[in-house]
Amino acid sequence: MRLHGIMENMNIPRIRVIVTGGTFDKHYDEIKGELTFRDTHVPEILKCARVSAPVEVELNQLIDSLYMQDENRHSVLAACEKAEEARIIITHGTDTMTETARLLGSASLDKTIVLTGAMIPYKIQGSDALFNFGVAFAAVQLLPPGVYIAMNGRVFDWNHVRKNRAQGVFEEI
Repeated sequence: MRLHGIMENMNIPRIRVIVTGGTFDKHYDEIKGELTFRDTHVPEILKCARVSAPVEVELNQLIDSLYMQDENRHSVLAACEKAEEARIIITHGTDTMTETARLLGSASLDKTIVLTGAMIPYKIQGSDALFNFGVAFAAVQLLPPGVYIAMNGRVFDWNHVRKNRAQGVFEEI
């Protein structure tokens, strides 16, 4: 799905958003009484944020990161490798985000890749999804090639970050 910004003709590099699911894209299913997946919220977020840069959205998978296996992570790596864009944002579940970042970082791609997610789903009041995505969107345009995680108003190098599960935040290690 391609979303063109109004400034695409001004040679602004296109950004690829690779969607993998996670809490970011969950919604509350009233019938089942649980959080499930329907589709990604990324196009709605881009519209809400009035993004004017050219963006290509790629739905890679919709999975809770707790259930991510090596094959899921390698699917994300393959998508990054084949992407024409040098700037990539990956929406990802927070529980295993650092594991995917480690795989991508070890691949040493000549691209700027920023992983982000949410502790509270985008569709639920008080969500951090829109803010985290905004930080990731700015970071992917400003940082040099490498792999980063954008969470909690901070940007971390892939090999110097962990999720502090007790506090529900990412922190530098």
